Amino acid sequence: MNPLANPGYRIQAATGIHRGDREYQQDQLCLLHHPRHSGCLLAVVADGMGGRSGGRKASDQVMLTSRQLFERYDPHTDEAAALLRQIVQESHLVIKLTAASTEQEPHSTIAAFVINPHGDCHWAHAGDSRIYHFHMGKMVLRTIDHSYVQSLIHQGDISEQEALNHPLAHVLMGCLGNETDPPLDLHTLPQLRPGDALLACSDGVWHYFAPHELASAITMLTPREACEFLLQKARARAKGTGDNLSLIIVKIDPL
Repeated sequence: MNPLANPGYRIQAATGIHRGDREYQQDQLCLLHHPRHSGCLLAVVADGMGGRSGGRKASDQVMLTSRQLFERYDPHTDEAAALLRQIVQESHLVIKLTAASTEQEPHSTIAAFVINPHGDCHWAHAGDSRIYHFHMGKMVLRTIDHSYVQSLIHQGDISEQEALNHPLAHVLMGCLGNETDPPLDLHTLPQLRPGDALLACSDGVWHYFAPHELASAITMLTPREACEFLLQKARARAKGTGDNLSLIIVKIDPL
């Protein structure tokens, strides 16, 4: 629990992570409270790819870069969008250098958001890890995946439901560590309100839920309870074939 500068509401937050049915964990996440500025936090989810050690090295690098840059961030003088852009670009560069030095092919997605002390929120993503914005139990907006099946959806060739079981569902059009620069979609919420909730998660979570299911769980439960419920339900629905799972839930509650 963390009070914002606006006295009318507070932040509640929780994280959840599980290996799923994979042999090793390549997802990583962090939820950081700023060491000097109360009410300022950074949430980051990274889904690593590239074999047992390569994928983990990539997601670990995203975490390390995020921590280092956030510690230097001043919400009163710096722009949150610039911070997120720097996290993406520096993580991407270091992951590429890791690939060159180890002859591996590490890659990672990223879904990250910053909440500033005055209640404005900024997010960025690359790949198919997602951020959802809910208000009063309904989805307001979510990020659009940088994936092959998302391009098919955009063209009208397949539906959202068909994309879930498409044989190329995990093919990404962009992420951190590629030869080309990663895509970077930025979004700003000028002011968070009581009843708002944010979810950042890897595809191991969102693959198994319709948006209204996510909204219901997050609205009715505390962030800790919602994390546990969604992990358990995703594990059950995966029926022994589940990917790594990671999620961060932040709720804006009235005092």
